[in-house]
Amino acid sequence: MLSTKPVGRGAAARKYDLLTAMGAFALSQDKHAQRRVLRLMTLITARYNWGRDELAVGQREIARLWSVDERTVKREMAQLRACGWLVVRRQGARGRVTEYSIDVARILTDTQDQWANVGSDFEIRMGQGDAAEGAQVVPMPVRGTVAAPDLSEGTEWALAQALLHAEDAGTYGAWVAALARVERAGGRLTLRAPSRFHAAYVQTHLGARLLAACRDVDADVSEVRVTA
Repeated sequence: MLSTKPVGRGAAARKYDLLTAMGAFALSQDKHAQRRVLRLMTLITARYNWGRDELAVGQREIARLWSVDERTVKREMAQLRACGWLVVRRQGARGRVTEYSIDVARILTDTQDQWANVGSDFEIRMGQGDAAEGAQVVPMPVRGTVAAPDLSEGTEWALAQALLHAEDAGTYGAWVAALARVERAGGRLTLRAPSRFHAAYVQTHLGARLLAACRDVDADVSEVRVTA
């Protein structure tokens, strides 16, 4: 399979192959996924530092590149993190932007079904890649049998769930997956747990994590309330 770090000999061809795989995948998806992948491809092409395996661009600059507002940038970057295509290397702080890297192995895994649509030569090349040079694909981390949340609703809670699942699938499966979105009133998001004990535990031990995840995708969320 294609080397997971497109640097060194043949790096330019590997970068084009990666972008081709992403484009073929996008064209097989709905319009929302197509737009998201196109945005990432544009960002990678314009600003990705392949030598350092790093993407360090501020939200304002990304918004200008994508012709959107910063709220949309925050939401789209959260989606890309949730699906595993972007990984945070260093969280942003005052005067410093968040640094990301792309998970090439995850992208290749997710796009593999569309390689044949490009052509048999592309499929063979992607499947063999740098075998002659001894290159190996970095295995994806195993998240157990906990299914990832459904992002189709596109709510702040759906996106927050995806982030929580990516961070800790075990805790997500045990305590978060059963929470249902009830309503949003201003900055308050209300969730329903299957029992009083479940609600009390989550509110006490996981409340801060839930709020942080929700604010990561929607800065207007100021409170997360869990009821039974």
